[in-house]
Amino acid sequence: MSSKVDLTVAAIAEDSGRFLLVQERAARRVVLNQPAGHVESGESILDAVVRETREETGREFRPRSLIGIYLWQSPGGRTVLRIAFAGQVGERAAGSRLDRAILKALWLDRGELAARAAEHRSPLVQLCVEDYLRGARYPLEIVVQLPLPGLAARVARA
Repeated sequence: MSSKVDLTVAAIAEDSGRFLLVQERAARRVVLNQPAGHVESGESILDAVVRETREETGREFRPRSLIGIYLWQSPGGRTVLRIAFAGQVGERAAGSRLDRAILKALWLDRGELAARAAEHRSPLVQLCVEDYLRGARYPLEIVVQLPLPGLAARVARA
């Protein structure tokens, strides 16, 4: 495993059995992925998933629960730690522009997504949907990032 790990977040948004995905250019391929991306320096994990969803779909994402934490090593040797969140999205904001690599946002059901497995950016795309559908939900409170305002006071009271 690589000593460098890419910390990424992903948004799992479902509406009436369909999941929000993006078609994007990555490594000279056109692939399907959840709205996802890297956590930027100084950014919280939750802020990162909200930002990435907005940048890639033009929609505001409201995280409701943690779906899972996934460690994956690509065939090329890249190691990715993905933190996936379930939540709701609003309508696309008028005039919103998508990241350059994004071709479009689309909604697919489980079967449509599985049928397009050859287009998935990684095996994590389907795995996150399957975990969501099996009911994996963890409270957002388990996501702790330091330093947190007021942490010293919380620890002192404990």
